[in-house]
Amino acid sequence: MASFSKQVKSEIYSKLEGSDFEAGQRAVLQYPARRVINTLISFYCHREAIIRWRAIEATGHVVAGHAMEDMESARVIMRRLTWMLNDESGGIGWGVPEAMGEILALSDRLADEYHRIYLSYIQPACNFLEHPVLQRGLLWGLGRLAHTRSAIVRPFLPDITPFLDSEDPYHRAFAARVIALAGGPSSSALIEKLHGDPAEIEIYEESMLKTKTVAEVSRTMVYQ
Repeated sequence: MASFSKQVKSEIYSKLEGSDFEAGQRAVLQYPARRVINTLISFYCHREAIIRWRAIEATGHVVAGHAMEDMESARVIMRRLTWMLNDESGGIGWGVPEAMGEILALSDRLADEYHRIYLSYIQPACNFLEHPVLQRGLLWGLGRLAHTRSAIVRPFLPDITPFLDSEDPYHRAFAARVIALAGGPSSSALIEKLHGDPAEIEIYEESMLKTKTVAEVSRTMVYQ
């Protein structure tokens, strides 16, 4: 079993790093979800950022597809991810907010069941994530969710708006994107102040890492 797991991990890595990630992701989806998910989660802490992000993207497709075949098993994966963000887990939960956002963006059924838990992480009175880097991931994931299910995110925009004034440029950029997507044209006044923000961030779009300014992201009304 150990050698098999090592072999699978090597195979999955080659799919994630390849120049044709679309084909690589299709290949990843051929593995049994319950078998491949451990490997994908292990890559959330990989030293190469592109591997981390592609593992997160692949997780979304794997779990969303799995939910269509075995909903209870998909729930087990979701419970595992939420546990990883629990203080009692003993870990930090790197990559988990992004992965959860990607899953909920792609799965109607899981979004219906888990969006309240996910959005509780942005609410100060609930399960608010205190770690600034986890907050980056959460805001990115909320952008994914807002892109496909803006009505779910819209009621929580008051909890997201304070991040527009964060010292962290990732917070500012990702919050602006959520607000633009979930709030629509009426939100333009909120994020207009960032249209001249020159701070640069690295953002994952179209399965690639790109460098953009906060100003550029804040003007992007459609998630790529």
